[in-house]
Amino acid sequence: MFTSFIDEWSLEPAGDPILTRTSRLLPVRWRGLPAMLKVADEPEEKSGGQLMRWWDGHGAAQVYAAADSAILLERSESRRSLFHMAMTGSDDDATRIACRAVAMLHAARPSPPAGLAPLERWFQALAPAARLHGGILRTCADAAQHLLSTPDVPVVLHGDIHHGNILDFDARGWLAIDPKGLCGDRGFDYANLFCNPELPVVTAPGRLYRQLAIVAHEARLEPKRLLQWVIAYAGLSAAWFLGDGESPESTLAVAAIADAELRG
Repeated sequence: MFTSFIDEWSLEPAGDPILTRTSRLLPVRWRGLPAMLKVADEPEEKSGGQLMRWWDGHGAAQVYAAADSAILLERSESRRSLFHMAMTGSDDDATRIACRAVAMLHAARPSPPAGLAPLERWFQALAPAARLHGGILRTCADAAQHLLSTPDVPVVLHGDIHHGNILDFDARGWLAIDPKGLCGDRGFDYANLFCNPELPVVTAPGRLYRQLAIVAHEARLEPKRLLQWVIAYAGLSAAWFLGDGESPESTLAVAAIADAELRG
C-alpha cells in the first residue's frame, strides 16, 4: 500500500504501518530526517492534507512532499506530550501551549485553500440528536444555533484540536497535525481542549473554570461565548458518539458543567 510512494520519494521505512478508520500511515526516514507517510482513504483526510500544505509548516508539521492522496510529513520523535502534561500536574501549561499553537494556525494568510467545510455543515448531526434524545443535548443544540447565527469573522480552522494532535517538534516548537479542514468562528477550535473524552481530567472539579480563564486570556475570547462553544462542541461530540452506538457520558458531563458555569 505504500510501495509506490516509498520508491517515488526514496523513503526508508522506520516502523510498523498504522491503520486508522480514515488513513494509513508509515513511519519513515526521508533524506535522513524522521518523517511520516500518510495515505488518505477518506475525502476529509485528503482535505486535511491540502490544509497542511497550505499552512506550510507555520503552526503545523511541515509537509515534505505530496502527491494525490498522500503526504509526507515532518515526524516528531519527542517523548513529551500534552496529554502526559495534563495528567501529571501541568494541565495549565499544556493548555497554554495548545492555545499558542492554535493562534499560529489562525493567523491571517492570503487565499485560503478550497474545499473547507463550513461549521454549519459540521454541526448537522446535533439538532436531530437533540430532538431524539432531549435533555442537555437540547441546550447544546440551542447554543450551536445561536453561535452559528451570530458568527465572528471566519478563519481557517483545524477542526480537531486536542492534546494528541499538537506534538513537540523540539526546536520547531509545538505543532499541529491531522486537521479536518473547516472554516468558521475561531472559538470552535478551542472547545475540544475542554471536551477531549480521552482525557480523564476533563470532568475534574474546578478544571473547566480554571481552563476557561486560561483559554479566554490566551485566545482573547469573551468567556461567555467560549463557554457557549464548549457546550455546543460537547453536544456535537455526544451526537457523534450516539450515532456510533458509543457512550457520550464524558462529553455530556462537560456540557452540563459548562452550562452550569454559564448560568452561574
